[in-house]
Amino acid sequence: MDPFYLALSLFRRRKYDKCIDVCTSILEKQSLDQAVWCLKMRAMTQRIYVDDIESEEIPENDFLEDNAVATAPRPGTSMKTSQPPKTGALGSRPRTATGRPISGVSRPGTQNRPGTALDRLRTARPVTGQSARAIRLGTAAMLSQKEGPFIQVSRLNLAKYAKKSRTYLFYHEGDVRNAMELAVQATQYCDFKDWWWKVQLAKCYVALNLIREAEQQLRSVLKQHYHVESFIRLTRIYIRLDQPLSAMEICKSGVEVFPKDVSIMTELARLTEALNDTSTSVKYYRTIVIEDAMNTEAIACIGMYHFYNHQPELALRYYRRVLAMGAHSVELYNNLGLCCLYSQQLDLTYPCFQRALELATDPLVRAEVWYNLSHLAIAAGDMELAIRCLTLSISLDKTHASAYNNLAVLHHKTGNANLVKAYLTSAKELEPDLVEPQINLGLLQTAE
Repeated sequence: MDPFYLALSLFRRRKYDKCIDVCTSILEKQSLDQAVWCLKMRAMTQRIYVDDIESEEIPENDFLEDNAVATAPRPGTSMKTSQPPKTGALGSRPRTATGRPISGVSRPGTQNRPGTALDRLRTARPVTGQSARAIRLGTAAMLSQKEGPFIQVSRLNLAKYAKKSRTYLFYHEGDVRNAMELAVQATQYCDFKDWWWKVQLAKCYVALNLIREAEQQLRSVLKQHYHVESFIRLTRIYIRLDQPLSAMEICKSGVEVFPKDVSIMTELARLTEALNDTSTSVKYYRTIVIEDAMNTEAIACIGMYHFYNHQPELALRYYRRVLAMGAHSVELYNNLGLCCLYSQQLDLTYPCFQRALELATDPLVRAEVWYNLSHLAIAAGDMELAIRCLTLSISLDKTHASAYNNLAVLHHKTGNANLVKAYLTSAKELEPDLVEPQINLGLLQTAE
C-alpha cells in the first residue's frame, strides 16, 4: 500500500498518532513533500483539538477590564447584578463564589466539577484536498527535523501561506500573534469576502483580549454568511461584555435562522438561567430534549429544576436517565442519593452516597458528599453519625459555612452548648450572605 494513502486512511479513521508516524517516515525520505507536510500538520492539530467554544472560561471581576459599558447597569441588563429569587426553593440553590448558581453540568463561566463531560461542538472547517497525490516543493521552513520543531514559524513567509487555511499555529503551537497575522493576510487576499477567515481572526482577537475588534469581525461575518459558530461566538463576546440583552438578541436571531439547532438554544437557556429566569430556561431545555434526547446538560438542568421545586420524584427520573446514558460521576450519584432521600426511597440512598464517595478524589467534592450524607443521618435520627459526617466535611473544606451552621444546631440539640456560638460565628464570617447563621445567632442571644 502506498504510504501516503495509508496516512490518509489513518487520518480519516482518527488514528492521528499512527498517521503522524507514517508521515514522519515519508518526510525522512522526501523532506519537501508538501502534501505529506500538510497532512502531518493537520493530524497534529486534530490530535490535541478541543472546541474552544465549550472550553473557554469567561473571566470574572477583572479590574483591568476596559470593555465594560457601565459600572452601574440598570436592573435586568447585567448578569453580575442579577439577584436570585427571594422566595421558593430556587433561592437556596448552591452558588459559586461569583454568585452564579451551580448548573447541572460544567459549562463555560461556571464552577467546573471534576468527572463531568462537556458536550463539544465540532465546528472546525473540514479538510479539503485532492483525490490524486500531488508532489509540491516547499521552503526551508518545512524541513522536518527529528530533534527540532516540526515547523520553524519564524522562517515562514506568512504572506505566501495566506492563500491556504492553517489552524496549526493557533491550536498546536499556541502562537496567537503569528496566527492573527496569517489571518489578516488571508483576509486581505480574499478581498474581505471569506467569512471563515474573519471568524479565525475574531478568535485571535478574543485570545488577545481585543473584544471590540472581535465583535466587529463577527458582525461582518453575519452580514456575509450565517453559521452556527458565528452566532455562538458573538453571543459569548456580549456575555463577556456583560450585555445579556444583546447576547439574547443574537441567540434569538440565530434560532430564527436555525430553528432546530441545539447549540444556539443551549446558549439561550444558559442566558436566561444566568438572569435567574429559571422557568423560561427550563422551557428551552425541554425543547432541547425534544430535538436531542441524549443531551446531558438539558436533562440534568431539568432534573435540578424539579428537585429545587420540591419534586424529587421527577428529578429522580431525569437523573436516572443520565445514569442510563452511561454517565458515572460523583455529582450524579450524589444527586441520585438526595433524590432518593427526599422521595422516601431510603434503601437506595446509602448505596448512591457510597458510590459517590468511592468516585470522589477532590477534597472539596468529598466535603460536599459528606455534608449531604449528614442529611441522611439526620433523617434516620442518628445525631452522632450526622455530627461525624459534618466534622469530616469541615476537615476536608475549612470554608464550608453550611456545615458549621448545621454542626452548631446539632451540638445545641445534643446539649453541648459550648461550641454552638463558635460554630455559628465561624459560619457567619465565612459566608456573610448565608441567612441561617444570622438567625440562629439571634435566637441564641435571645435565649441567653
